[in-house]
Amino acid sequence: MSEQTNDTAASKGGFWDTVKTIVYAVLIALVIRTLAYEPFSIPSRSMQPTLHVGDYLFVSKFAYGYSRYSMPFSPPLFEGRVFGTEPARGDVAVFKLPSDPSVDYIKRIVGLPGDRIQVRDGILHINGEPVEREKVRSEGDGPADATIYRETLPNGESHLIRERTDQAYLDDTRTYTVPAEHYFMMGDNRDASQDSRVQGKVGFVPFENLVGRASFIFFSFDGDTGLWELWAWPTAIHYSRLFTGVS
Repeated sequence: MSEQTNDTAASKGGFWDTVKTIVYAVLIALVIRTLAYEPFSIPSRSMQPTLHVGDYLFVSKFAYGYSRYSMPFSPPLFEGRVFGTEPARGDVAVFKLPSDPSVDYIKRIVGLPGDRIQVRDGILHINGEPVEREKVRSEGDGPADATIYRETLPNGESHLIRERTDQAYLDDTRTYTVPAEHYFMMGDNRDASQDSRVQGKVGFVPFENLVGRASFIFFSFDGDTGLWELWAWPTAIHYSRLFTGVS
């Protein structure tokens, strides 16, 4: 009888130890996700050629400090940011869509508070000055072909952009003046990006809405292949993109 009681006690202890281990693991994961890094996947082509469909990346949560949107489910515990650090022009950032904060977007910060932003004939202008761009290569063969340019922002930050034409719907805009504590975001795939140029949908992004800065790609997968298709993994994984920084 004594041995059976001891076995039962050991069994109960083992069960509760397992439960505690799971709870601790979940809490640690939540702390890391809230304070350090959060994983995101890329579902669209709006940031090509920088980010591809099927890229999985970590976003630095501490890069800009913390707001309600740093936490799971965005509880309205406080307004603004704590330990806030101003973003740099050219950062690739995840943010909560101002018109629907339940939706995450990722774009590049091209306009800072007080900037005047305009696109003329496909060329980005900041405070009245055209942003330098240099042709790198052509892509495709036919109606979907595009040109890859290297764009250099006023602070010297350089990155690639993709343009199919300089006469698309958002290639000629009015001048936008970025309000205080807001940012102007644009996708690198300029003719296939819904961004701050679309004022009714995205518009200016409040500092509070920034979730974090894209840090590095930890996994990359062919967007046309399902993650459950394990047999396709050897050829579907983009090995050259693994553990590469986002710039």
